[in-house]
Amino acid sequence: MITMSAFHSMLIPILTGMILLAVGFNFRDKAIGVFGMWIGMLLILGTVVYKILAKLAE
Repeated sequence: MITMSAFHSMLIPILTGMILLAVGFNFRDKAIGVFGMWIGMLLILGTVVYKILAKLAE
């Protein structure tokens, strides 16, 4: 069973990344919007890669 601490450590970066992707997409014609989409994408992918590497290390 997944603990709440581990759950929140995954949930917070993914939700933050999704919010940054949504806000960045709304401002995609400005540089800050593109930057927000990049940061959001990196947060989501970083969390996924971290969890995959943690499972492979077990």
